[in-house]
Amino acid sequence: MITREELIKIGQFNKPHGIHGEISFSFTDDVFDRTDCPFIVCEIDGIFVPFYIEEYRFKGETTALFKLEDIDNDNDARAFTNLDVYFPKSYLKIEEEDYLAPGDFFIGYTVVDIHHGILGKIVHIDDSTINILFIVDRGTSELLIPANDDFVISVDEKNKIIKMNIPDGLLNL
Repeated sequence: MITREELIKIGQFNKPHGIHGEISFSFTDDVFDRTDCPFIVCEIDGIFVPFYIEEYRFKGETTALFKLEDIDNDNDARAFTNLDVYFPKSYLKIEEEDYLAPGDFFIGYTVVDIHHGILGKIVHIDDSTINILFIVDRGTSELLIPANDDFVISVDEKNKIIKMNIPDGLLNL
């Protein structure tokens, strides 16, 4: 069974395109084009269900047309309208020089500062502005930490730990 913790949200299906089962897809990350994962995942009735990609083509910088296996007409495709699209984290590989993975990859990771120790777990990622923030739950409060490559020392995917060097004073804001 696929769980939310195993996935990152990469976009949303829009509406059917044509009569052969293609679906318009608005994406926030084109990770599906950069890995060899043959499927995407949608949440249907509270269950995460994989759908195999038959083919896709880009329609713009943030839009693609997807053809999923066994979705062969516009009526079948219509059932996917406005569904969120997820991608399995297990197919992502974080490069040493690229700590900021797409979407909500780091939700559930523990943030450890080299000066202050364990700060808490990331519960949300605010990407509503150009400055992306990790929202870290400290139990009694939340911290807003800039998700800046310059602050990240290392990422331990196995143990879900981000080691950071957060500048003096930033934790007191």
